[in-house]
Amino acid sequence: MSSDSKPRVPLVILGAGVTGLTIAYIAACDSDVDFDITIIARDMPGDWHSQAWASPFAGASWSPNPLGATDERVRRWEQITFDRLWDMAPSGLVKRAPAKVLGETDGLLSTIWWQDLVRDFKLLSESEVPAPCKVGAAFTTVCINPFEYLPWLRSELESRGVVFRRQYIRSLDEVKPLVGKTGLLVNATSLGSRSLIGVEDTAMYPIRGQSIIVERTGLEEFVTVRSELPTSITPRPGLTQMNTASLNGTYQVGSWDTSLDMSAAKGIFERCSVIAPCLKEGTKILMHTVALRPDRKGGPRVEAERISLPLVRSDGLAPNPSGDAEQPQDITVIHAYGMGATGYQRSWGVAIEVLSLLKENM
Repeated sequence: MSSDSKPRVPLVILGAGVTGLTIAYIAACDSDVDFDITIIARDMPGDWHSQAWASPFAGASWSPNPLGATDERVRRWEQITFDRLWDMAPSGLVKRAPAKVLGETDGLLSTIWWQDLVRDFKLLSESEVPAPCKVGAAFTTVCINPFEYLPWLRSELESRGVVFRRQYIRSLDEVKPLVGKTGLLVNATSLGSRSLIGVEDTAMYPIRGQSIIVERTGLEEFVTVRSELPTSITPRPGLTQMNTASLNGTYQVGSWDTSLDMSAAKGIFERCSVIAPCLKEGTKILMHTVALRPDRKGGPRVEAERISLPLVRSDGLAPNPSGDAEQPQDITVIHAYGMGATGYQRSWGVAIEVLSLLKENM
């Protein structure tokens, strides 16, 4: 379909994390619809020291998670995303890395739903599993460096005419003028969906993650240990800075604490040094990070909803800064949030499903 004959549809995306950016990319590249895209967010790629969003501080690799065993839709998102990232490896934005997942109990491998999703899967023999772990599996995975990947997405979007607007949105009413009468809205505000007026999803909750970004040669293997103190080493691709890795070691459900705990950092480094002894010498500490992973009770939310604006509340507390009476208008909101620690590894699959929902609701 030629660009002249394609319908032009305003599309406002709230959130510039990996989910919102990937949705914008898929929409901007669509051959059937000419989406006029505006991304509105408080935090943007480049805001590497803001703890108000999670995408810059993610481990950003593909790692097994239990929800894929029971949710076919999640499994589809992850397969699509793994394949897309795998194919991106020649660009240097994605690293194909040998990987191991290790555990102290047999439960780790009770459901290996992902063995056909990854590459080169094999169960490890007892002699191949380091103590105190008892079981494990090896495979080849994909790893991303958020500090390079998020700016690449933004650059690609800006080259396609996508507008970035820095604004803190407190209520869905604030985006009504931008959506207009024919536009669509995507809510990819992750943890912000808990307090965004008009959404107010109290099923959202944080998982506190603390990490150390290091520079050290020899860290080529992704390793994750599933235990009471979860630990992982994620090697990163490097177009601008080589030989970096993320050392991760906390998974604190329900914690809103974004302060740095140096005693926890010490424990993370010590546990990772057991996995990779090369860390004990010649390691350069680049930064410590603390972020709140945006998870959701009941699983991710990816669905369409019709909402009438301006918002009307029985308690009369919907904000109306202008004080003017407005003509009611129904808009379609596509929600895409609640991915927890798996935003990167579901991003392309979620974006493709969101595009389908957008087209269904034009």
